[in-house]
Amino acid sequence: MSSNVRLCSKKTIDRGIPASILTRFPRRDKVRGNRSSLQRYRRKEFLWLCHPIAVLTAAFLFIFFGAFTVGRYAVRVDKTVCILLDGALRAVSHARWGLAAFWTDAESAVVLNVRLPRILAASLIGAALSVAGVSYQGMFRNPMVSPDLLGASTGAGFGAALALFLSLSYFGVTLSAFCFGLAAVLLAYLISRKSRMDSTLSMVLAGMMISSLFTSGTSLIKLVADTENQLPAITYWLMGSLTSIRGRDVRFAALPILLGLVPLLLLRWRINLLTLSEAEARSMGVDTRRLRLVVIFCATLMTAASVAISGMIGWVGLVIPHFCRILFGYDYRKLLPSCALLGAAFLILVDTIARTITTAEIPLGILTSFVGAPVFLYLILSGGEHNGN
Repeated sequence: MSSNVRLCSKKTIDRGIPASILTRFPRRDKVRGNRSSLQRYRRKEFLWLCHPIAVLTAAFLFIFFGAFTVGRYAVRVDKTVCILLDGALRAVSHARWGLAAFWTDAESAVVLNVRLPRILAASLIGAALSVAGVSYQGMFRNPMVSPDLLGASTGAGFGAALALFLSLSYFGVTLSAFCFGLAAVLLAYLISRKSRMDSTLSMVLAGMMISSLFTSGTSLIKLVADTENQLPAITYWLMGSLTSIRGRDVRFAALPILLGLVPLLLLRWRINLLTLSEAEARSMGVDTRRLRLVVIFCATLMTAASVAISGMIGWVGLVIPHFCRILFGYDYRKLLPSCALLGAAFLILVDTIARTITTAEIPLGILTSFVGAPVFLYLILSGGEHNGN
């Protein structure tokens, strides 16, 4: 076992990466004796990992800043950048920039109070749902898995519907959705622990049962809700939207999303091992049970926080991981950061379309379904060709 443990240390190339990835570079034990060869290998591996991330980062920044300029009240790019810099300067030092007369108060209010919270929320939610989806897919070794597999989304939906039915404040709705989302996954995990079946299968079945239970509860609330005020509010919330997003919502969701996102990005090379069989992963010295718990906790934290402030937005955590696999392969060292960047850019783009395409804003859940379903169908039909099979 000790030799196997040494093989899976972070300093080796065998980090649970699929065989197709391992053949891309020479093994380190073959170049260990030659320092210059090892340096060339490390430089080549670094460029292989960073090149797609740099391209996606540039694309994300272009979409991020471009979204500020699009809307019913147009603001030029140069003014947008100056307003954002001035806002950051005031937040840090309470000082004003010398070019404050370069823009109007209306433009400043549109950029800082309306579009900035919304675009930041779209970035966080898109990245969170995409990373949660690809992490679940690797853990369960099933590409059809989505972030709501264990009941986080339906639990959050029930919590929000209950809060709206009880006429709680907006913050009460958000907090209720977040707590019920976490409670749903915790309940599914506790049920799976009591089962004598395979742990992974029992967790999936428990998640399906909990999802069905909370969906029924939401339907019951909608049945008895007031048809004048409560029922429309519940229905609109469940369709997903960023219309009501403010700075406090971004601050509320940022901490749990980052607490879930950062550990998964740091452990992305270990998530490769979860794509192997249980025996193979354990033979390489990895505590798969503990790693699965970390993945479940982080993914659930991100999903619950995202749904709590935006409602139920589907397809993001299912389509984006498939698209990234076609572009960048199956290695989670590249796959996780790629999903985060592409998911954030995708949701910003969809939200920009939702708030500009018509006079009445379209809920995000509707647009992501219209975009996600055809794209996912195309990926299914052409996936074999893209993978080179």
